[in-house]
Amino acid sequence: MKKYQISSEHLEIHTLKAILGSKCKVGLSGDAKKRIKTCRQYLDKKIKKSDTAYYGINTGFGDFCNVVIPPKQLEQLQANLLVSHAVGLGEEVPLDIVRLMLLLKVQSLSYGHSGVTLATVLRLLEFYNSDCLPVVFQQGSLGASGDLAPLSHLCLPLIGMGDVYFQGKKIKAATALKKMGLKPLKLQSKEALSLINGTQFMSAFGVGILFKAQHLLECAELIASISLEAFDARTEPFTDCIHQVRKQIGQITTAQRIRAYLKDSEIYTRSPKRQVQDPYSFRCIPQVHGASRDAIDFAHQIFTREINAVTDNPNIFPDEDLILSGGNFHGQPLALALDYLAMALAELGNISERRMYLLLSSPGGLPPFLTEHGGLNSGLMMPQYTAAALVSQNKQLCTPASVDSIPSSNGREDHVSMGANAATKCYKVVENLEKILGIELLAAAQAMHFRKEYQTGEKVAQCLKKYASFVSFIEEDRFLQKDMLAAIGFVKEEIGAFLVDN
Repeated sequence: MKKYQISSEHLEIHTLKAILGSKCKVGLSGDAKKRIKTCRQYLDKKIKKSDTAYYGINTGFGDFCNVVIPPKQLEQLQANLLVSHAVGLGEEVPLDIVRLMLLLKVQSLSYGHSGVTLATVLRLLEFYNSDCLPVVFQQGSLGASGDLAPLSHLCLPLIGMGDVYFQGKKIKAATALKKMGLKPLKLQSKEALSLINGTQFMSAFGVGILFKAQHLLECAELIASISLEAFDARTEPFTDCIHQVRKQIGQITTAQRIRAYLKDSEIYTRSPKRQVQDPYSFRCIPQVHGASRDAIDFAHQIFTREINAVTDNPNIFPDEDLILSGGNFHGQPLALALDYLAMALAELGNISERRMYLLLSSPGGLPPFLTEHGGLNSGLMMPQYTAAALVSQNKQLCTPASVDSIPSSNGREDHVSMGANAATKCYKVVENLEKILGIELLAAAQAMHFRKEYQTGEKVAQCLKKYASFVSFIEEDRFLQKDMLAAIGFVKEEIGAFLVDN
């Protein structure tokens, strides 16, 4: 992908992933430029010809919506809005999420219902293409009247204020503009409001989480398959007819993929088995993983709609001669989806830790804590503690944000989504899940050493062979954090080569 043109064509999440992964330049299609110009021309004419007060265009904001601003002060109004709303605190937003915020903001503005100038949209793209990424903070948005605080920080550099990471170094935005040979923009009526109204903070986090969620779901299936072999689990729970009669799509898919991993496995198919039934963390993998698969699919639908949407306010419709104030900036659809997604991802980690715990409990010939010289050596006793701590933290993070609301702006914004909090919580959950799965892999691979007289499934064998070049068999106690980090890195970067095709 050499260059991507933002247009009115339907944007898919996998396309966004490809754009970011290829580091290609991004431009605007001719059609998008035309829509932006047409909308701006319409707005300029409307303001000149009419004495009507239009919210945020020639009025104040929030509870100041009834204060009409004189035409000569509209430019100052834009600068005032950006600086007064840039009140973010906390940790900085990861730069890959900031890149998504820039792209998604441009996508939303490109539909021609926001009233911004073409120069403003092109400047946002110039930031993206020049690796000039604004410093944005994670705290401050209520996820209701748009992601006001984080989007203000995202757009402050347009007027030469705030900080940016320019080609990897954190500097003042004004300095970065000079290096790029650019002057600060003078924003026109409504532009600042169009820039900071919108759901691009929540959307960018949601899309970034979905990038990881699908990968980790598929990693969890492969790692669970290794654990199944190591545990000497029974085959019956994965038989297709069991899942067909329940008709849950995610469950059917997960069972099918587990069977693919375990095809031709001597361990998995050998008989007799040592137990009549396995614990739920093994027997119910299709039901639990499948439910998370369905939840991820649901979130994918919600965020796909959102990244193809106009989410600022008011909305301008030149063809209909309408300027309408509504509530497309409200983040409730995203807040609910993010809370649901967080729970679904936490459950993948929850059941993963249980499988690891059982592998350490000396089932079917495996030594306690997977060490041959227990007592002198603790084996993998302590990594399970770490996994348990991460699982517990994820449970705490799954307290829903979307059921909370605190009125703001003197009660005018009386119901807020808290979707931004849902987004940052969910992002932490997915980071924890990466670590939990890495720890399960550490235990499962260690356990498989004690089953080495049997042939494993082909994908499992390939995965374990590659993994062994990252983490060797643990014969005696050593600095396990290094092994844990290597296993987590393997999950992030290497294991994808061994996943079965969808």
